[in-house]
Amino acid sequence: MEKSLILLRGLPGSGKSTLADILSENSKYPVFSIDQYFTNEHGRYVFNHLENHLAYEACEKKTLTAMKESIRKIFLDNTFTLDWEIEPYIKMAAENDYSVFVMTVENYHGKNNIHGIPHEQMKKMAEKYKVRLM
Repeated sequence: MEKSLILLRGLPGSGKSTLADILSENSKYPVFSIDQYFTNEHGRYVFNHLENHLAYEACEKKTLTAMKESIRKIFLDNTFTLDWEIEPYIKMAAENDYSVFVMTVENYHGKNNIHGIPHEQMKKMAEKYKVRLM
């Protein structure tokens, strides 16, 4: 059985979470995200930059647990604008016999991000964003 880790990357507001929900086939397959850590029990997103490292750790831990359970498809919905954000997942996938697919989601729908990130910060994120074609 082929096992796949699908990383959905893009700037906030690009539609990563929406696409992840669609691709997960009505939650048949898990979707993990840094945002999940900052979403409270009422569904409200409350970001705390001091806990960002904990959010990354939690997302990686959930992914590894799913891999150990040999779940056929695992989706991650994060910005992944920097290489270091992707590297732990590439390593985990190799160690657990998962193929890795990275999909970039672009904001063609023109919606704003729900996290309230200012335009200037989004611009800085976009400048750091690298796409690897080869």
